[in-house]
Amino acid sequence: MWFALLVLASVSVNACSGGPVRLTPELQQRFDTEGIVRRADKVFFRYSHDLGTPRSGWEEWPATLIVTHRTIFIHDGVRIRLEITPRSTGEYRVRREGGRVSVRAGSGRSGRSWAFHPPDDPERWVKDLRAVIEASAGARRRR
Repeated sequence: MWFALLVLASVSVNACSGGPVRLTPELQQRFDTEGIVRRADKVFFRYSHDLGTPRSGWEEWPATLIVTHRTIFIHDGVRIRLEITPRSTGEYRVRREGGRVSVRAGSGRSGRSWAFHPPDDPERWVKDLRAVIEASAGARRRR
């Protein structure tokens, strides 16, 4: 029992420690080419899923958020949690509540959201996130 708790504590500390997410050289080059507008490293996100259903739930974890002129990219160091590009066909929305910003993907019961507290100027974050979403294929299709 004690051993299991010690291993769990070690994994938790390691998951939250360290600096920014290391990107592959290809991703770093892509984001540099697109022009990084905003970046927040190790921001805690509240990920909510199955919104409006009995199976709904949420979890929190630290991740890096990169916003370029063309992409929204959330990565937790292990996997890509969300990527919105000009080719994305889904339905996306951004909402601000005080200092908290949330990005929602999907609609109805298939909705998922990533909420976070940006390190600075929430209104500018919302504006920059919305600019990417409005340029996506899904937004263009719904106009």
